[in-house]
Amino acid sequence: MTIKQAISQRILQLCNENNITLNKLSTLAGITQSTLNDVVHGKTNNPTVKTIYYVCFGLGINLKDFFDSNLFDEIDEISES
Repeated sequence: MTIKQAISQRILQLCNENNITLNKLSTLAGITQSTLNDVVHGKTNNPTVKTIYYVCFGLGINLKDFFDSNLFDEIDEISES
């Protein structure tokens, strides 16, 4: 699994846990839905920490909570070529 795949899966996991859509999360996070969709659907090769921070803000969690997932234990490469 790549880091961008883990980030994508983590965002979807947190949306599911909080029973919110990506559209709602983009509103709560103050980022465009297209930016969030690009991250979730793998169009963004390197999501910025700033974008992840905004996602965390929208979810009411901190960065530590975001990365506190087994998904990030399974990283075998940074990005896809």
